[in-house]
Amino acid sequence: MHTWPAFDALVQRHGGIFGGCWCTWFHDGHPQCVGRGETAEGNRAIKQQLVEAGVAHAALVMDGDEAVAWAEYGTPSELPTIHHGKQYEATKSVEPDYRITCVFVDRRYRRQGVSELAITGALELIARAGGGRVESYPHDLTEQTKKMSSSFLYNGTRRMYERLGFTYDRPKGLRNCVMVRTVDPECA
Repeated sequence: MHTWPAFDALVQRHGGIFGGCWCTWFHDGHPQCVGRGETAEGNRAIKQQLVEAGVAHAALVMDGDEAVAWAEYGTPSELPTIHHGKQYEATKSVEPDYRITCVFVDRRYRRQGVSELAITGALELIARAGGGRVESYPHDLTEQTKKMSSSFLYNGTRRMYERLGFTYDRPKGLRNCVMVRTVDPECA
């Protein structure tokens, strides 16, 4: 909760992110998400409640006192909604312990490797929480010839996750995939 003001300022600077979502979309279905999607201010209030309740987690990348990026992560019960959910469920063989569902970088810091820092931070926090199987659902642009705007890459790319030690598991929807990595628990 002590990082809420920095997260709040980052999202405010970018108009609520993705049309006022406040990174609540993946929480949809969680009991505290009643009213999600109705207004950006309502989504902000929902996100703050989830953070205060300890069911919304993100690794923030800081530049001094200013948050410049985050990677949202959590358990499947904390983040029950994912894109292409029906296909995902039909092809799933193992339930992950954690998901990384959204990565956002301040527009002033894009294309500088900050997404990788945010994901690495999320993996470190997952290790501190006991580790386990981590899934993420990036865009698979390996066959794409046309360049895609980084503002649409809400969870990075397959190549970036491969650089971070994830392996390709399976396709999910059009131009998305499931990437997996096992994170060892951090020894105290």
